[in-house]
Amino acid sequence: MTLKGVVQGWLHRYFSDEEAVIFALLLIFFFTALLFFGAMLVPFLSAVVLAYLLQGVVSQLKRIGVPELPAVLLAFSLFIGVLLALIFWLLPLLWQQTVSLVRELPAMIRMAQQWLNELHETYPHLISQQQVNNVLNDAVGELRHIGQLLVSLSLASIPSLLTWLVYLILVPILVFFMLKDQRQLVGFITGMMPRKRALMTRIWSEMDAQIANYVRGKALEILIVAAVTWACFAWLGLNYAELLALLVGLSVLVPYIGAAVVTLPVALIALFQFGFSSEFMWVIGVYAVIQALDGNVLVPLLFSEAVNLHPVSIILAVLFFGGLWGFWGVFFAIPLATMIKAILNAWPLALHPEDEEKTLEASD
Repeated sequence: MTLKGVVQGWLHRYFSDEEAVIFALLLIFFFTALLFFGAMLVPFLSAVVLAYLLQGVVSQLKRIGVPELPAVLLAFSLFIGVLLALIFWLLPLLWQQTVSLVRELPAMIRMAQQWLNELHETYPHLISQQQVNNVLNDAVGELRHIGQLLVSLSLASIPSLLTWLVYLILVPILVFFMLKDQRQLVGFITGMMPRKRALMTRIWSEMDAQIANYVRGKALEILIVAAVTWACFAWLGLNYAELLALLVGLSVLVPYIGAAVVTLPVALIALFQFGFSSEFMWVIGVYAVIQALDGNVLVPLLFSEAVNLHPVSIILAVLFFGGLWGFWGVFFAIPLATMIKAILNAWPLALHPEDEEKTLEASD
């Protein structure tokens, strides 16, 4: 078969349906807009995620007999209360712990120097003095880099602060109207779609259920993992329990990779505080149990296999979309991968001409 025949066969298989061609053009427009205007759309995308999250609360309130508008107001009031608690309680606490940790870094480096010197004296053939010096020089260089980064952040804080203030005003407004006028907004969007949209309806039904499940389940997972981690670390007397609990909670946004990355600061802080002792082993053991329960118990309970993606697909999505849009790309990687999977599952496929002839012969 010639190359022309292969191309024609592929086009016939995937784009013989008129609706498939229109939907392909809409997809190209959507991803092009995300690629070039993703940074400007951050408030809107954040509002969409929060609206998905709060819509579950609205639905639960309506099930117990609360009218729609009061349910929306109650859910939105809950959102504002959580937002104010984050701004005026959690963020100052985390900032204080971060500053305290940065101040303790020189002492941690001196302690590491002492351990490395003792290791060199005990095992001179295992580690040389040159290797000890190289490790310490690298650590001091990283410490200086962190200090310069903090200074640059403080100097550039005014524009960033203004941007965040705008976000804090825009996002709640968008969330409120997305909850209040959900039917009108959906009707407006569907009104601009072609009349023949069976494919888009099928994809949207599958994608809507999976993304809603992902957003609400992921929010609950972050909350539960962070709360349990904070309670355990505080009970064990580990320093910076709130800061580490936040990191562990946020690590669930990136399956497999997040847990591996967050293990390092947890282990280092426990090591510098307790040394190689039973307390250190308790911290590592409890952290391992939390990760095991999260992956094997909590995730199946919250998601019920609705977001059924292969681990390789998840990692590829995180790498690709994270490389495009940074943190927000990582955050939306699984929903976008879910959308692509829904599109591939629902895409109409035409039979090859030879297969069509065989099908007709079999039917006769």
